[in-house]
Amino acid sequence: MTLGEPASPKPRSRLGGAIASIALVIVTSASATAQEVRLKAETTPTRPVHTYSIVARDPATGQLGVAVQSHWFSVGSVVPWAEAGVGAVATQSFVDPSYGKNGLDLMRGGTSAPDVLKMLLAKDPSRDVRQVAMIDARGRVAAHTGAKDIPAAGHITGTNFSVQANLMLNETVWPAMAKAFTSAKGDLADRMMAALDAAQVAGGDIRGRQSAALIVVTGKPTGKPWSDRVFDLRIDDSAEPLKELHRLLVLQRAYNHMNAGDLAVENKDNDGALREYSAAAALVPDNLEMVYWHAVALVNMGRVEQSLPLFRRVFRADKNWLTLTPRLAKVGLLPSDQKVLDRILKSME
Repeated sequence: MTLGEPASPKPRSRLGGAIASIALVIVTSASATAQEVRLKAETTPTRPVHTYSIVARDPATGQLGVAVQSHWFSVGSVVPWAEAGVGAVATQSFVDPSYGKNGLDLMRGGTSAPDVLKMLLAKDPSRDVRQVAMIDARGRVAAHTGAKDIPAAGHITGTNFSVQANLMLNETVWPAMAKAFTSAKGDLADRMMAALDAAQVAGGDIRGRQSAALIVVTGKPTGKPWSDRVFDLRIDDSAEPLKELHRLLVLQRAYNHMNAGDLAVENKDNDGALREYSAAAALVPDNLEMVYWHAVALVNMGRVEQSLPLFRRVFRADKNWLTLTPRLAKVGLLPSDQKVLDRILKSME
């Protein structure tokens, strides 16, 4: 279903027993004109992850992301898949995780998200109980809601996004997600969170809530996948998974600033480092870890006087940091100057 079309979930009979899924083994070979793909079917067990999710792309930055909530343990371990410069996938309902891996493999080889989804569905005899959405690095998007997904179930695709849901309390959930995402401000993570919040307000999963996850990757791969993940957050079991996801999103933003500050220090950009550290502190002012390492960085910049109020604050809150400080001098993380060290240690007085 595309943005603007009415939602029309399809009724289905009750599912009984276990349903087999198809794990797809992909062998690719390149030619001058096209990529040939052979898919081999293999029977594997399914996991019934009924949920709501969004896959999306930020056209300004190229970032790709997936966000999801469900009344199922550890939804983040099976539903969301994303790779920088390649695409993002959400696979749910009677979930087959191979849609994630194989979908990314095919998109990495140059196949569009709509063509990838058609290809994988064509080889899946259990497609009627699947719900899958994909978006590629060019913003091409596709989604599938199986005819036997448990109502209320449906999806909406729009420019640079797809929202999808099954086993919902009512049929307003995914339209509310689409509206929230397209009208929200902020970066990709903020807008995807707005979609999840809107789904919950509209009624959400008929069974309640348990877990949530959010992944955002950069627009261009660096060759270091661990550096390409801007956000990679999971709430595996919580009475308020979205509330926890919001909290971790703020914390991750703060640590992203801390990491950027450390990089600036390495590059001798002291002013840039202090801007990043200050931004981190503004997000989580009560985080002693960030205050402490900000103070350490100031000392190493030769700004000892500026560091002392920060050290004092940390030492008064937890004396273990006071015990730690001389150890840093022994390994070169603070100057091996006893006068400087004494000033720091006496800052608590």
